[in-house]
Amino acid sequence: MQDMYKILDDFISYMYDKRTGSQRTSDSYYRDIDRFITFLKNSDITSFKQVDKNVVFDYISELRSGRISRGKISNATYARNLSALRSFYRFLCERHITDENPFLQFRKIHVEKHLPDVLSVDQVERLLDSFDLNDPLQIRNRCILECIYACGLRISECCDLKLSQIDRRSLIVRVIGKGNKERIVPFYPRLNELIDLYIREYRSIYAPEDFEYLFVTSHHGKVSPRSVQLLLENARIRAGLSVDVHPHMLRHSFATHLLDNGVDLRTVQELLGHENLSTTQLYTHLTYDRLKNAVESAHPHAK
Repeated sequence: MQDMYKILDDFISYMYDKRTGSQRTSDSYYRDIDRFITFLKNSDITSFKQVDKNVVFDYISELRSGRISRGKISNATYARNLSALRSFYRFLCERHITDENPFLQFRKIHVEKHLPDVLSVDQVERLLDSFDLNDPLQIRNRCILECIYACGLRISECCDLKLSQIDRRSLIVRVIGKGNKERIVPFYPRLNELIDLYIREYRSIYAPEDFEYLFVTSHHGKVSPRSVQLLLENARIRAGLSVDVHPHMLRHSFATHLLDNGVDLRTVQELLGHENLSTTQLYTHLTYDRLKNAVESAHPHAK
């Protein structure tokens, strides 16, 4: 009898070692596959080799109906489940734990991509200006958010950023993104000055001598994504913004503001570390919509 949960743990470790996704992706995949294993056990299936297209069809039917999940799931959640299980069975085949991948027989469904939420330049400045640069902790918090906005970082990339990745003479940062891929992103002098202030006023106090990460807590550890979410929410309240904000909005805003100011799509793709240009093209829709609205509201013949 296979120890299914041990194999699942091995798969998640494999994902981590290969850096094939973020921590959030790994957590989602773990939950999706764990649900599938529970279904197998309840169906008296004790080996992944016993799974064929009929078993998969039964599982998908149960999943889509909401009987084994918290109510009916969206197309996006279904697509993620299918992707998780397809990847898991690819891993099983590579490790010769099973001979075939029954999930390959099930088509991906089209998931409509929603336009990302972005902040205006004024809203970003109000957020950044809400910090008191006489307070060492607020210097750090301002530096974190400005780093995300200045370089278009994912929250995990910002928390994992090491001092060795920043060339403050050339004003570039080497970002390690998804799939362990490296990209080079330039940053502006104002951020360099802020990093210098943060290192002097905060990091030099709390960072152990051999600590490699840029952003440190008062407990001498690495800043967590959750703490970044909280400090951003506090900044939103101080800035008097009525919109909901999350760290990824700063990355979206970085891309949109560059496109608004004439940067070509390929350059933005490279700066964001997108593998496919189609992912970056979502931001062009935001730019076109804003231009269209500006013409419709201001042009004398548009009425």
